[in-house]
Amino acid sequence: MDAERRTIIIREIERWRRSKLLPEHYCDFLLNLYDDDTVTKQASILGITATAVTNSSWKIWLAIVAIITAVALSALNFNSFALPMQIGVSALLVILCYGLAYRERTKRPIVAYVLCGISSVAMLLLGIYILYLAGVHANAAYISYLALCSMIWLFNGLIGRMAIFQICGWLGLVGTYGWLLLQRLEHPAWFTLEISWLPVSIVLIWMAWLAHHTNKQAAGVLMLIGCLVWFMPEAMTFVLDANMSVRIIQLSFAVKLVTAGAALFALRKKWVEWVM
Repeated sequence: MDAERRTIIIREIERWRRSKLLPEHYCDFLLNLYDDDTVTKQASILGITATAVTNSSWKIWLAIVAIITAVALSALNFNSFALPMQIGVSALLVILCYGLAYRERTKRPIVAYVLCGISSVAMLLLGIYILYLAGVHANAAYISYLALCSMIWLFNGLIGRMAIFQICGWLGLVGTYGWLLLQRLEHPAWFTLEISWLPVSIVLIWMAWLAHHTNKQAAGVLMLIGCLVWFMPEAMTFVLDANMSVRIIQLSFAVKLVTAGAALFALRKKWVEWVM
């Protein structure tokens, strides 16, 4: 078998491994069949080999320099742009990074992760900065923008099957819900906090059970977030003047920890199938 065909087959097996189309040990077995140890593998950084750099065209270098120059000039003159121009430049950067990430996610997943990370952080920070420059000081505006970014992170994480962005998206939405509770509850009792969070935890774990038939990665993320939300009433007491004693909080945390541990142990044969 020639080297080019072997490379294509190995790349396809790696794609099966990432998308969970085949079990891990099957992928290892197939890789051992087609991987040629006699061929020297070139060192690479983010999927870019030394040969690709040395044999690259001057047009590629010119395009890279032009892009870096445009980004640098846009960053240096960002404050002098009008508000629509600031929004347009920020949106163009985010869309470009996300587009390149989706293009590279099957060939070079590490590059896709880096580009998604850059675009996600840029979307959040640039949006907050534009709101600040526009003179928006209401906390509700910033929290609403955080919720919007979280939904975009969650969507991209689901489409690209990238767990870290799904986790960030769910954590952002959970944080938004927590902020809304802070606005409504000034001196909540223990029971009020529990009924505010425990149904959310149960719904998330129920969603994990529904999702495990089609997307085990999403099911694992939902299971993790649901378990974290289970303890959110106790976590909120650190930032909220709750109408309860420290002993009640500690007792509640201990009881819920034991309950969660016992439930995970008793149902381990079921929930392991959801996430693995």
